[in-house]
Amino acid sequence: MKRIFLISCSLIFLFLSCTQKKLIEVKIKVYSENLAPSTQIYIAGNNTEFGNWQPNVVKLERKNNHWEKTFQFNFNTVIEFKFTKGSWDTQALNDDNEIPGNNSIIIKHDTTLTYTISNWDNGSENNKFNGQVTGTIEYHKQFSYDGLLPRDIIVWLPPGYNENNNEKYSVLYMHDGQNLFDPKTSFTKVDWQIDEAADSLIRKNEIEPIIIVGISNTAERYAEYTPGDTSQIYKKFVVNKLKPFIDSTYRTLPDRENTYVGGSSSGGTISFMLLWEYSNIFSKAACFSPAFVTKHFNYVEMIENKEVNTKFNLYIDNGGLGIDSLLQPGIDLMINLLKSKGYEDGKDFVFIIDKNAMHNESAWAKRVPKMLKILFAK
Repeated sequence: MKRIFLISCSLIFLFLSCTQKKLIEVKIKVYSENLAPSTQIYIAGNNTEFGNWQPNVVKLERKNNHWEKTFQFNFNTVIEFKFTKGSWDTQALNDDNEIPGNNSIIIKHDTTLTYTISNWDNGSENNKFNGQVTGTIEYHKQFSYDGLLPRDIIVWLPPGYNENNNEKYSVLYMHDGQNLFDPKTSFTKVDWQIDEAADSLIRKNEIEPIIIVGISNTAERYAEYTPGDTSQIYKKFVVNKLKPFIDSTYRTLPDRENTYVGGSSSGGTISFMLLWEYSNIFSKAACFSPAFVTKHFNYVEMIENKEVNTKFNLYIDNGGLGIDSLLQPGIDLMINLLKSKGYEDGKDFVFIIDKNAMHNESAWAKRVPKMLKILFAK
């Protein structure tokens, strides 16, 4: 028996050793002529190693004629990133002096990635942006709540709001507010253009006039938007402070049937969480490329045995490339769970996939008009 036990333990140890994930080394090198040797170049991207999109956190090291840094990732990790000189006003541009899309790679093996950058943004108004601010926008700076970092609140008012003094409006609360309306405040300099889309569809009488409230994110974005103690505080902030403020400041229809929420990626996750956990407050949600299941949490399992007493309308979409391809299994699990709970595809929820789309603002901007027409058709 002892011999069998020892062999079994050895096999288990061998199995565990073989199944442990090997970290893969990725060296990133940047060449850029006409920069002073003292210039600092940073990488900003979609994970902790890249500073979670903070433009001045992860510095590349200066070597003879280039800048470089080596990172370690698990096999099959999707990395997305850009380069800056310390702020989004000084990010790398493409050869046409335009804001480029994200660099996106799935890590399979040790590799060196080399980039040559000829142009850098200098904060000039002449740089080409996708979109502009359309309509009336009001700002509420440094909005605070106990337990959270302060943030700006950006309110977009529909056409006719200032003229039709007796009319009241539904409200769509959107996360990552600085990325919604203005390319100059978007962290990639590409905005959702939801102001242009809503303005056009309202004027064409295709959707109901709505107020859109952009809730800016903070350095605690991930903790605020995914299951955990911080997101519990964030949800209470939206429901108990922000919504009453908006309802008392603007002419809103404050009831559940006229209160909506939306966002992308982790912002799509928190949008679903608010819809599910505060179904007495929200009746519709738009979840762009939502992260329902990750290595850190499984929100599908968390709500599997929980019920919502009222029906809702839900829009879910996803791309097919990069990070979105890894999010799809979690989306499939969520859709199957909704069906098992009696929610009907095409009636209570709709799922749309763009197999050629990446996980970024420009992709979500293209799908915004469809979302507005599905959820808010007049």
